[in-house]
Amino acid sequence: METAEPKSEGEPKGEAKAEAATAEPMPEVEAAFEEIEVDAPRVGIIMGSKNDKPKMQPAGQALQDAGIRYEVRVMSAHRDPEKVREYCHAARMRGLKVLIAGAGMSAALPGVAAAHTDLPVIGVPILGKTLGGLDALLSAVQMPPGVPVACVAIDGAKNAGILATRIIGA
Repeated sequence: METAEPKSEGEPKGEAKAEAATAEPMPEVEAAFEEIEVDAPRVGIIMGSKNDKPKMQPAGQALQDAGIRYEVRVMSAHRDPEKVREYCHAARMRGLKVLIAGAGMSAALPGVAAAHTDLPVIGVPILGKTLGGLDALLSAVQMPPGVPVACVAIDGAKNAGILATRIIGA
């Protein structure tokens, strides 16, 4: 006489159990979730120093004027590169569509951000005490192949906000 093993009612049987473990994402479901409106920010504004906030404020104002939610973070590509990496890696998953990165002097932040995300990155070179901001401008535009950074004028945060608005609307 055979004895049957007790089975829990919610446990899949045989092939169904194997299917449940290897379920493929359903494109139609993913598309439906993309259409859901949420109050999450769509643009991340990052800058290398809290002293850059007044120069980056016009980007936020341009986004606000267009009705686009954004977040602001201060993180240094030199002093805390791991924080920049983590932020940029998680940006798409959190719903961001564009990053605006402002930095002065060596202006590494836009390039480091672009190296760690596939989202569009807009660099804002910030005028420093020397070289009239040319150092930051050249740092933001001289990216190697495969690390694209769009760049606006020195202290051109307003244009960065407008460009982010156009990218999101495209």
